[in-house]
Amino acid sequence: MSAAPAMSGAALRLRVAVVAADPAAAARLAALASASGHEVVGAAEAAAVVLSDGYAPAVAGVPTLAIGITDGDFAGLLPAGAGPAQLDAALRAVAAGLTVRPQSIAKTRFGPLPEDPAPPLTPREIEVLTAFADGLGNKAAARRLGISPHTVKFHSESLFRKLGASCRAEAVAKGMRQQIVEF
Repeated sequence: MSAAPAMSGAALRLRVAVVAADPAAAARLAALASASGHEVVGAAEAAAVVLSDGYAPAVAGVPTLAIGITDGDFAGLLPAGAGPAQLDAALRAVAAGLTVRPQSIAKTRFGPLPEDPAPPLTPREIEVLTAFADGLGNKAAARRLGISPHTVKFHSESLFRKLGASCRAEAVAKGMRQQIVEF
């Protein structure tokens, strides 16, 4: 036997205020909110969430779900054809502080993240890459730059890693493609 108390249907209902630009739209939204199992209240201040047609101004301080619009400064947006189950889920999510968007809108706004670009080369790594582009080896590059051959090797390994290159020629080619060095 479960120790959890049974929750009544009234305890699961949200208090929903309806805000619309015209009375006919308000009546349709009120009927939809009632059909999804929620209590429609007259004052937005007494509501847990506001259901809007998207054309009436949003109510400050109360999370608002708009139906039938694709953009706006609302906590939630649903398409015009949303059914009672979708409306119920969206109202509960918005009342809980979540943002709701239809899948078609979410895909256009929240696509895959772009790949991170390679870390930028330091000025010294660019100088070493330029020396390689001029055909210099480690010792000659070290003399030109006034650093040790070991330091040239250190910078070359770092720039190979950053450019994703396995040799000098590949590093120079990638550096030219990315317009880091000129030939």
